[in-house]
Amino acid sequence: MSPFTKNGIEYDRYQFDRFGMGFSDRAAMGQLSKFVNRVRPDIIQTFDTKPNLFAPLALRGAVPVVRTINGMGWVFSSTELKALAYRPIYLAMQRLAACWTAATVFQNKADSGFFHRYRLLGKSSSSVIGSSGIDVDAFQTARTRMTAGSELRAQLGLNDAEIVLTVSRLTVQKGIPTLLEAAKLVHEVRPKVRFLLVGPRESEGPFAVDQALIDRHAPYVVATGARSDVPALLGIADVFAFPTEYREGIPRVLLEAGLAGVPIVASRMPGCDDVVVDNWNGHLVPPRDPRALALAILELLEDPARARTMGRRSIDLVRREFDLNVVADRYAALYRQLLSGGAPNDGRATRQNGSEIP
Repeated sequence: MSPFTKNGIEYDRYQFDRFGMGFSDRAAMGQLSKFVNRVRPDIIQTFDTKPNLFAPLALRGAVPVVRTINGMGWVFSSTELKALAYRPIYLAMQRLAACWTAATVFQNKADSGFFHRYRLLGKSSSSVIGSSGIDVDAFQTARTRMTAGSELRAQLGLNDAEIVLTVSRLTVQKGIPTLLEAAKLVHEVRPKVRFLLVGPRESEGPFAVDQALIDRHAPYVVATGARSDVPALLGIADVFAFPTEYREGIPRVLLEAGLAGVPIVASRMPGCDDVVVDNWNGHLVPPRDPRALALAILELLEDPARARTMGRRSIDLVRREFDLNVVADRYAALYRQLLSGGAPNDGRATRQNGSEIP
């Protein structure tokens, strides 16, 4: 059952190609236009790169559009020639879409700065609302109902191993090859460590990591595929590793790891550095650097008392900055401003509540 149906929310589908550009994009814009003419909404909010372009270009001011920049995606994360070639096209399309955009919401300050620097906003307003929010109460409830740690360890064949957990799509852009190299280095120093990779691989098309590459690092790397018990898995993790090379919005998994009080090692990338403060609640390391990633993980494993202290610091941070209720209130305020003809303030310099993280 769809999550929308489960919660009594009506929805319609429209199709487009996640991995390419072509006729399906034009068809998607046509579908959106017909849908809006039928439903006549007061505001349209879009997420992700293509929808953020489709709606303004298809509707051309017929309905106020709020585009949500939840990361800069593959085009600005990859160093492939194809990605580099797409960048000028992306910039031009964003400038054009801005002509029919009422407001742009950024999930992190780096992306806001990028759009201002390259003048991609036109005359539309902008604000920063960190992340899509996390339902703190639901996460904590899930943790109370989770499988006992000892039982979960036994199910996964982890026994008394130290566990480094990663929850991610298993793609090159998410840094999985870097993680595998780091896992090898950590295992050489601490043979009892196990790296637990949780997330889909087969559905990721040309971006997916080769299964043979993962298999070469067995038995100290265990790939489970996608799972629905992430709160339980976080309960047995000693370290959460997130080696993304992707320009994230704010990764939800970092918020979940933070709520669970697990110390985090993440790439120093936009979005990650909105959650992880280096040497305070975890470590930030350069992307594509397996040695730096391994050293940061080893530092936390070798000093578990400090690691626990760092992990606990994230709990209040996530509750204060990224709780779903806070995020929803900010969006509601934005909608009210748009419907009343006002313009939201530019949030480039602030976190969600206008404060800086220590």
